[in-house]
Amino acid sequence: MKFFEALANAFKIPDLRNRILFTLGMLAIYRLGGHIPTPGIDAEQLEEFFRQNQGTLFGFIDLFSGGMFRRLTVFALGIMPYITASIILQLMTIVVPTLEKLSKEGELGRRKITQWTRYLTVALALVQSFTIATALQSQGNFVINPGFGFVFMTMISLTTGTAFIMWLGEQITERGIGNGMSLIIFTGIVVGLPQAIGNIYQKAFETREWNIVQLLVIIAIMIAVVGLIVLVERGERRIPVQYARRVVGRRMMGGQSTHLPLKVNAGGVIPVIFASSLLTFPQTLTQIAWVRDNAYLSAMLRSIQHSEPLYIILFIALIVFFCFFYVSIIFNPNEAADNMRKYGGFIPGIRPGKNTADYMNNILTKITVVGGLYLSILCLLPEIMISGIKLQHLPLIGNWVDAYFPRFILDGLNVNFYFGGTSLLIVVGVAMDTVNQIEAQLIMRHYEGFTPRAGRIRGRRSSA
Repeated sequence: MKFFEALANAFKIPDLRNRILFTLGMLAIYRLGGHIPTPGIDAEQLEEFFRQNQGTLFGFIDLFSGGMFRRLTVFALGIMPYITASIILQLMTIVVPTLEKLSKEGELGRRKITQWTRYLTVALALVQSFTIATALQSQGNFVINPGFGFVFMTMISLTTGTAFIMWLGEQITERGIGNGMSLIIFTGIVVGLPQAIGNIYQKAFETREWNIVQLLVIIAIMIAVVGLIVLVERGERRIPVQYARRVVGRRMMGGQSTHLPLKVNAGGVIPVIFASSLLTFPQTLTQIAWVRDNAYLSAMLRSIQHSEPLYIILFIALIVFFCFFYVSIIFNPNEAADNMRKYGGFIPGIRPGKNTADYMNNILTKITVVGGLYLSILCLLPEIMISGIKLQHLPLIGNWVDAYFPRFILDGLNVNFYFGGTSLLIVVGVAMDTVNQIEAQLIMRHYEGFTPRAGRIRGRRSSA
């Protein structure tokens, strides 16, 4: 009841209502553009190709485009070129002194980096669209009239679509509610929810593949996973910080106590994207004839297919590695300790300087391991539910495992739920951020928020 009351209040405020409606309008335009096909493509042949290659890099890209990549619409590249460009520039900030200096210049530097991100996005989109066009011409009967005209038209269509999506995202961020780029990805994933519900209904009530107990267990696991995401995404380790009193002119400054929040999952979905991209790339190589015909390479690639023990081990290791890698980029304990000492701050019981940096680094290491394992469990759980863990493929003990282990562990439950670990993390995370922004706008205008923690602030508009 309180949620719907807060939602109604959001539409009573003209500025907030306009922002929400503007966001919904921009997302509707995005979905409308997703049905405009790229000229010269045989859509049926391409759809069949993607159906056969769901676990490869093509399927991974298709996830973030909301199914537009498999139909090769003008929005087929989606937001991936922009995400790639943002990550590249973020990594280059560490090694390029010019970018590092710009990142510390406030709003002016941020605008300059954003401009370079746009240019790099267009360049990446041109390269990717050229690669897609030439690959479609060389394999299968995907192209109706191959030639230079098709390649040029595909490059113009896909690059323009990516630039338009980038503009839509920036407009939503500036004039709407929430992060525009995240909401575009969110929309592309959520459109598959009706199909997912229909799939569950069909297996439970039409084909009777699942009994009522299995259905309840599956629903309970889904709810538990969403709850886990909400819990961990809000989780943080708060390091107490005390600022000493100091006299500035005739005024006494400082003396307050605060805290330094360190998020459990500081990297968000970035480590999962990196790890998934690396592990799906080898599967894409199986499309090459000489790789497929080579017995040694084929066997090696089969050992890192989805649900294989080696794949799971590599996936967990890569996620934890990229968690540490990304956290090392966005947070520097030495720099944080120096800034704290510069403004007269200290952690109670810890000497300023190197000891403070070591203390923060030790805490950061522990929570990053927890965050990496949380991401691993989150991403592997849906996959295990779908196809299990192929422990019977282990050497020496494979036959014994195949004979005595339960089949639902080895073969899964065939729960082909649309939301995998990556997409579910994005959906819940973006939804939480958007709701928090709307809630902040409501509280600022003396309205109740969506949750009890927001409290009730009575102001001019309170009636009683």
